[in-house]
Amino acid sequence: MSHTIGMTIEALVAVLLLVTIGYCMLLNKRLTRLKADEHSLKAVIAELITATEIAERAIGGLKLAVRDVNENLGGQLDQANQMSEHLRKQLAESDYVVRRLSKIAIAARPQSAAAATPAAAPEVEPAPVSPAKAIAAAAQAFSERKRAGGLAA
Repeated sequence: MSHTIGMTIEALVAVLLLVTIGYCMLLNKRLTRLKADEHSLKAVIAELITATEIAERAIGGLKLAVRDVNENLGGQLDQANQMSEHLRKQLAESDYVVRRLSKIAIAARPQSAAAATPAAAPEVEPAPVSPAKAIAAAAQAFSERKRAGGLAA
């Protein structure tokens, strides 16, 4: 009996060793996969770091571009506002000049054209007014008007 107990114990130890060897092989495969996954994970992390650095540089470039555009557009908007104000003033002044010129032109028209409109007046041919006399009358009417701001009104 002692011989069978020893053999049973040794057979049990052999089976346990075989189970241990199988488990070690399984662990070895898992560790190999884990190391492969670690290498691929390191590659992914390296790519993420590179992409992050590129994005940070791009953001810095965009910030500079936005700052430059803001400065340029701000200056251009100021210039456009100044030009708009200048043009508005010039339009107002030109409107004033046109009104003055129309008053001068009305004053320079021959007086006989205004008198010829009534229908009851006899048909008498008006005396021709020379252009020199019309200009002189317009100049006199112009000089008699008030002067506003140093300019004839």
